Amino acid sequence: MDKLTVEDLDLEGKRVLMRVDFNVPLERGRVVNDKRIRAALPTINYITNHGGKLILMSHLGRPKGQRVPEMSLEPCVTVLNALLGRKTKFVDDCIGTDVNSAAEFLGKGEILLLENLRYHQQETENDPDFAAQLATLGDVYVNDAFGTAHRAHASTEGVTHYIDQCAAGYLLMKEIAYLGGALQKPDKPFAAILGGAKISGKIDIISNLLPRVDTIIIGGGMAYTFFKAQGKEIGKSLLEEDKIQLAKELLTKGGDKLILPVDCMVSDTFDFDARQVGALRTVATDAILPDTCGLDIGPQSIKKFRSIISTAKTIVWNGPMGVFEIEDTARGTFAIANALADATANGATTIIGGGDSASAVDRAGVTDKVSHVSTGGGASLEFMEGKVLPGVAALSDR
Repeated sequence: MDKLTVEDLDLEGKRVLMRVDFNVPLERGRVVNDKRIRAALPTINYITNHGGKLILMSHLGRPKGQRVPEMSLEPCVTVLNALLGRKTKFVDDCIGTDVNSAAEFLGKGEILLLENLRYHQQETENDPDFAAQLATLGDVYVNDAFGTAHRAHASTEGVTHYIDQCAAGYLLMKEIAYLGGALQKPDKPFAAILGGAKISGKIDIISNLLPRVDTIIIGGGMAYTFFKAQGKEIGKSLLEEDKIQLAKELLTKGGDKLILPVDCMVSDTFDFDARQVGALRTVATDAILPDTCGLDIGPQSIKKFRSIISTAKTIVWNGPMGVFEIEDTARGTFAIANALADATANGATTIIGGGDSASAVDRAGVTDKVSHVSTGGGASLEFMEGKVLPGVAALSDR
């Protein structure tokens, strides 16, 4: 990275304004998954151990400028206290006299968590006055919220215009190191696995990755638009009619690099909302009947994809292979997750691009058996598309 990092800062006695991603799931006022809070601990501990006075700020949910009690960050205090073994202070706003006072009287090594940034509409609008008010709380700024780095918000981009030294935290550094390393200096062979529902969400990734990778494996609902582009019958499977021509162009451009499933699991009936699927059967991708719907990759595709994965040295995965929310149609996705765990054990670098893929490796029980699981679905997508992330670009140059 050519940006300042938290290790470049003189933290002793300084007020450190730090953007974290505590956008955690809550149920009945309790945090039900603390992974995002745990991800911030290395930077939190480094700052407090080096005499910093730490002010944490985050968003939670989409309150759209309203004070929504169910989206308060206060439940995160209980989790932080348990993880850190000491007390975290909390203030019920992120700007104003009370907040300024709480930040001013913070002692070395102490931590203050601010209330939900998005209780103020000015946060997502990147309002300069709001950003300036946030900036008055800190002497230096640290961004450790990769999950929001693709958003030019007041707490990620605007605030950096009012603080001289703005640095990356350990989580942000780790994300950039893994994703940037895969894109710039991957060990070869380099394979990408792309799934999910729609080609439209992955066009820029495919275009950016094609010159860099040895193979792009395509799965999920988006595969059926490619099949249609090849002139195949896809029945009632997911189709983006307006992307058929694009799929043809990508197939021509990708050539042998673009690998599609050779078989799939189909059913006559499917109700996603009810999480119900009828009897499944395996068919070749050129033998899908008009009244059936493709819902997962088949066993021969799994075998083929596993073979590619087993020989790759760098693998990036974004998007499930089928309707992984339903157990019967999650087998392809879980097979890929386990193949990545095996590849990691054999020395490959495996990177999971957040979102559904992160959920899939978690459900497959292999989160700790891959190299890196990104904490930012949208941010990792945009990074792999080759886009500049405003939250990273705004940090101080070394």
